Amino acid sequence: MIGMIMFGVALVMLMFGFPVAFTFGGVALFFGIYAEGMDLFAFMPFRIMSVMQNTVLMAVPLFIFMGVVLQRTRLAEQLLTSMGRLFGGLPGGLAISTILVGALLAASTGVVGASVVAMGLISLPVMLAHKYDKRLATGTICASGTLGQIVPPSIILIILGDVLGLPVGDLFKAAVMPGVVLIGLYIVYILILTRFKPETAPAMPAQDESVSRGKEIRDALLAIIPPLALIVIVLGSIFTGIATPTESSALGGVGAVVLAIIYRQFSFKMVWDAAKDTVSVTAMVFAILIGATAFSMVFSYTGGDYLLEEWLMMLPGEQWGFIILAMVVILVLGFFIDFVEISFIIVPILAPVAEAMGINMLWFAILIAMNLQTSFLTPPFGFSLFYLKGVAPPEVRTTDIYKGIIPFILIQILVLALIVIFPEWFGMSATY
Repeated sequence: MIGMIMFGVALVMLMFGFPVAFTFGGVALFFGIYAEGMDLFAFMPFRIMSVMQNTVLMAVPLFIFMGVVLQRTRLAEQLLTSMGRLFGGLPGGLAISTILVGALLAASTGVVGASVVAMGLISLPVMLAHKYDKRLATGTICASGTLGQIVPPSIILIILGDVLGLPVGDLFKAAVMPGVVLIGLYIVYILILTRFKPETAPAMPAQDESVSRGKEIRDALLAIIPPLALIVIVLGSIFTGIATPTESSALGGVGAVVLAIIYRQFSFKMVWDAAKDTVSVTAMVFAILIGATAFSMVFSYTGGDYLLEEWLMMLPGEQWGFIILAMVVILVLGFFIDFVEISFIIVPILAPVAEAMGINMLWFAILIAMNLQTSFLTPPFGFSLFYLKGVAPPEVRTTDIYKGIIPFILIQILVLALIVIFPEWFGMSATY
């Protein structure tokens, strides 16, 4: 039972706010010495070396760099301005514009924090000025800002590809349809809500009648085409087999710098600051990975994985009982801990059981990715909620954000359920 105890201790420490990497490493060190002594850690240097030599994980810092550079090019501001003029005349048009811009930012940057902050600074004041309901405005921004978790190129898909031993390119392809359905349902929700409650999202009156509709469309296309071209180049090179995800991530980094030049935002200081931000985020991810590696090694040595696997295999309902329990556990843990910890600790425990049951691991990975996206939105520790609250005007209360995000969480759970029940709709199958 040592493995199960250490697992519980780690979760409790995380909920109390201890640093993730040091929690995993410290708990592993304590229980490892108790169970076997320091000799148990003799192979840790080799495990760390294998992590550092993993070419799949090289895509993580490169895609982060691409996202940070694009975030500094004022891409979000130009997209939101153009799309707002294009759709603002419709009831709920600003909210629809925010969702579409969030989707474009997700596919081009994938940096959730940057997307939420950018749209919170630019889009939220405009929506509030046009008498949008605060709950609808904040919920739309948080939900659209987290689309980068499921829309490729997504960092979480790269991590899951490594943890589950799946080709990242296949994960990217499989995630496209769920992402499109999720975006579509967000827009449908806005349209239905404004149909029955138009006062929650009134249409934006035309500010300049001298600007023709054709010019608005042309300005929107000019804002959309550059990032869209980068998306096509990066994802197209993966989907067609021209480049591996790691190679395409390098291509994306170069493309982001080119876009910075096009938008006249390029400077060596900008590149230097983007590189520092990239190192900071990458160091956090890899520190957690190394701590999780030590934790999983001790957990496996003490027999925790066999005990848990035996218990999971005995669940009623076999495959479906396991899938339901796994999704519920990940969803609940997402209320309290980050997607990185769940990916490195919980997923490796569940993966052998899923494989032993004959579950299609590609389908299983997409279910996990969709579920983990919800962790950014669920109170009390949803990071997107914190990001938005940090830049929101004083009149926007935390309770407004919490209430506003509930319909979008329910939509995410609905899409998750659809993928579980009807995997063929998304081009997948539940079993091999």
